[in-house]
Amino acid sequence: MSHPYLSRAIDLVRDAGDAILPFWRGELNVAEKADASPVTAADMAAHHLLVEGLTALDGAIPVLSEEACDLPLAERSTWERWWLVDPLDGTKEFIAGSEEFTVNVALIEAGQVVFGVVGIPASGRCYYGGQAFGAWSAERDGSTQPLHVRADRLDDFTLVASRRHSSPGQARLIDGLRAHFPDLRMVNVGSSLKFCLLAEGKADCYPRLSPTSQWDTAAAQGVLEGAGGEVIDTYGERLAYAARETYLNPGFLALPQGASWRETLLALARG
Repeated sequence: MSHPYLSRAIDLVRDAGDAILPFWRGELNVAEKADASPVTAADMAAHHLLVEGLTALDGAIPVLSEEACDLPLAERSTWERWWLVDPLDGTKEFIAGSEEFTVNVALIEAGQVVFGVVGIPASGRCYYGGQAFGAWSAERDGSTQPLHVRADRLDDFTLVASRRHSSPGQARLIDGLRAHFPDLRMVNVGSSLKFCLLAEGKADCYPRLSPTSQWDTAAAQGVLEGAGGEVIDTYGERLAYAARETYLNPGFLALPQGASWRETLLALARG
C-alpha cells in the first residue's frame, strides 16, 4: 500500500538536498531568526524548491514550512490536510560541516502524520514511510530496503539523544533508565536521524523532554511508525499536529510499539 503523493514527495526531498549541497562546507552567511536559531541561504534554497514543488503537486494542500511559519492560527485551524516541512533540519550541524542534516517533508491529515520523507543530502539516502504503508530506506542508486524496529530487548539497550539539546528532566530520565538497563549505551546524533536509527533497528529509544518544533519531528515520526515504532507524549498518546498557537511539541518518547518497558519509560518521563 502506498500514497499517490509519496513518490513525488521523495523526488522533491532529493531535489532539495541537491539544492543544499553546493552550500555545504563552503563559505556561508549565517543570519539569526527571531528565536535565535540560525538560517542560511541553503535553508532558503530548499524552502523555495519544496514550497513550489508541493504547491504544483496539489495547490489545494497548504504548505507550512519552518522558513515561512508566520501564519495566523485562525487560518491554520481551517486546514484539514497540509504539508509540514523542515527544509534543512540540523542547520547547526550543517554549518559545522557535519553530515547530520536532513530535509523533512510530512503530509498531515486531521492532525496526524500520514507519511513522512527524510532525506540525507550528504549521502543521498532517503527514508520514507507511514503507519499505514510501512517504511523503507532508498539509496541514491535506487536500491531500497524495508525498515523494521528491532525486537523488544532488555540487554544491549541503546538510547539516542541530541548532541546539542538536553534538560534536567531528560538527565533524570536517562539516570532512571540506567537503573533498569545497566549496560545502556548512548548514541548522540543530530537532526531527525535519531528517529531513523530506531526505524533501522539500530537503537531502542529516543526520549526528548527539551523543546522541539512540529517540523522537527513529523516526517521522521512517519518513518518510525511505518517501521513498527511509535512516538508518544508523556501520557502515552500519539504525538499529534493539530493547529495551535505554538509550534512547540510537548515532551515525547520514540520507541518500538509493544515494548515491555514502555510504562517504565513513561513513569520516568513524568518524573
